[in-house]
Amino acid sequence: MKFPADFVWGVATAAYQVEGAAFEDGKGPSVWDMMCRREGAIWNGQNGEVAIDHYHRYQEDVALMAALGIQAYRFSISWPRVLPAGTGRPNPAGLAFYDRLVDALLAANITPYITLFHWDYPFELYCRGGWLNPASPDWFADYATLVVGQLGDRVSHWMTHNEPQCFIGLGLQDGRIAPGDRLGFGEVLRAAHHALLAHGKSVQAIRAACKLPSQVGVAFGTLNTIPATNTPEDIEAARQVMFSITKRNVLPNTWWFDPILLGHYPLDGLSLFGNAMPDIQPGEMETIRQPIDFIGLNMYQGETVRRGEAGLAEKVPFPMGHPMTAVKWFVSPEILHWGTRFFYERYRTPIMITESGSAEIDRVSLDGKVHDPQRIDYARRHLLELHKALEEGIPVGGYFHWTIMDNFEWVEGVKDRFGMIFVDYPTQKRIPKDSALWYQKVIASHGDYLDEDPY
Repeated sequence: MKFPADFVWGVATAAYQVEGAAFEDGKGPSVWDMMCRREGAIWNGQNGEVAIDHYHRYQEDVALMAALGIQAYRFSISWPRVLPAGTGRPNPAGLAFYDRLVDALLAANITPYITLFHWDYPFELYCRGGWLNPASPDWFADYATLVVGQLGDRVSHWMTHNEPQCFIGLGLQDGRIAPGDRLGFGEVLRAAHHALLAHGKSVQAIRAACKLPSQVGVAFGTLNTIPATNTPEDIEAARQVMFSITKRNVLPNTWWFDPILLGHYPLDGLSLFGNAMPDIQPGEMETIRQPIDFIGLNMYQGETVRRGEAGLAEKVPFPMGHPMTAVKWFVSPEILHWGTRFFYERYRTPIMITESGSAEIDRVSLDGKVHDPQRIDYARRHLLELHKALEEGIPVGGYFHWTIMDNFEWVEGVKDRFGMIFVDYPTQKRIPKDSALWYQKVIASHGDYLDEDPY
């Protein structure tokens, strides 16, 4: 089962989840540092001040990736590490860390894929209104110019945001993640619009500042649907649900994909949101719709949809006892087939799977190893479904497993383990799990090993 010759096999992380060194070498505070000080906000009172100490142990971590044959490493820049106040004077020590990391990756023949923003918004800018401030798109563009100017002589693959649905919808409307606010819906839509403008302006900044020919995209969280059967009726019903807005929140796919890729907000959302919409100034939608080279899809779970007896699309519950991961997400590997197909049919833009993976209950066994057959099964099933999409001609350029190592999993602390490498947090010892060794074989065989029973 060969994947395309240029298919990229990678892994992904995020700065606040792995770096630690939260207050070292001139780094400024982020909204996640703030969130971790809030009583009861994080499981068991944990925080990301050390995380997995990637800031100090990056050389060891890069060596582990190289030993596994990892071809690409998707990581994010900590905005307040390079700009402690979010704007103004850069932090040379912060920029130097990313210089060293990029150089180590290139020396190991691992391609860096950089995400500019993965949720750790500078606290000082939050105090100035954060994404509500109309200056926020320019703050972000200036930050992008700084980072790309520093690293763009060696890095050519860039992403602007990671999951704006989450840092706006869950961070500013539901209050479930940092900064933990519950704003009125009009303010949420205003912040979302500014985040979209920040994306567009940062794409322009990347193109202008990158010294290498650049590949630019954005990584979305995705709401995915699977048709109950392969009938045209169920396929259309699943597509309809995947691209519809029926509730007053900013989680749906089209609220973000449509402006970036089509240049307008979806009509059903505009109708539902009504006068809560912010004023949109001339030229702003054109700024948001910058040409990009790929869309990144973070894909974890989906739901099944069929055409009901009344002719309306309806969701089909998973049967009792359907497999779930440790965080109670239903295992639904078909999303890597149907989801990529639906997104490509609507937007006609090449795709990267920028996150896919599972949390499992892992521990070191008496033999000193970490056996995680459920994670292997999860990844294998998903990659087999992704291969179906490739066979149908869907242009998917790569797969980034979430994640390379156990880390600080946001409000869940270090309770949930997504990594292919086990981290013993008291000692920071790294132990490759069975899934890491399995992924090594998948990469070395360019996908052929997916046909082999790993047990």
